[in-house]
Amino acid sequence: MMKELTFASVEDIAPYEGPHAIAGIRFRHARRTLGVSAWGMNILEFDPDTTGYPQHDHQQDAQEEVYVLLRGAVILQVGDEERELSAGEMVRVPPHVSRKLVTRTQPATILALGATPGKAYEPDAM
Repeated sequence: MMKELTFASVEDIAPYEGPHAIAGIRFRHARRTLGVSAWGMNILEFDPDTTGYPQHDHQQDAQEEVYVLLRGAVILQVGDEERELSAGEMVRVPPHVSRKLVTRTQPATILALGATPGKAYEPDAM
């Protein structure tokens, strides 16, 4: 049965290096690496003092996101509010909420999961 499983470590997944790469962030396509087809899943590694992650929402595609902080500390900014997440914490963000992730003095490793409720997931071509 083990031969049916797919294993990978974060370091085994090469970070994205294309034209949309963001300085201080290593974006790793975990969904693709593991062959997951039911939801989006990526690993984001932030260096300390990283602010380049774009503020965004998912109103257009109605996708929910869940961020699970695996290591370090990250600040979730929503409007004028912010909340620091520490290792082991997770947060669900509904599609209409505009959010941004930043780091201050510590790096962070985040597992980001996403899918649209009630809709079959369609992996992108990347």
